Amino acid sequence: QVQLVESGGGLVQAGGSLRLSCAASGSILSINAMAWYRQAPGKQRELVATITSGSSTNYADSVKGRFTISRDNAKNTVLLQMNSLKPEDTAVYYCNAEVLDYGFRQKNYWGQGTQVTVSS
Repeated sequence: QVQLVESGGGLVQAGGSLRLSCAASGSILSINAMAWYRQAPGKQRELVATITSGSSTNYADSVKGRFTISRDNAKNTVLLQMNSLKPEDTAVYYCNAEVLDYGFRQKNYWGQGTQVTVSS
């Protein structure tokens, strides 16, 4: 069993910053890609940023230049530094990880989500 636990969400004014953290624990042999998604009210979940085990990154156009994804492979954690936040960044942010467990099974896991609210 694998668990992903997010932290770091909250309320911030436009132009401010937040840092999200996601820690994976459990029967983890290795983690391939990790990612952050978000879902705003009434909208579909969308990909925000991804990072491979080799730390190659990719970002949605809407957050390029403002958000930075990083990871600590030794701690099985992924971070999302969010700067210059806009009201349209308001959403529940979810962590995702592609995990290879001790049974050599590869599976996608999701965190419970953390709320980010940006006021204008």
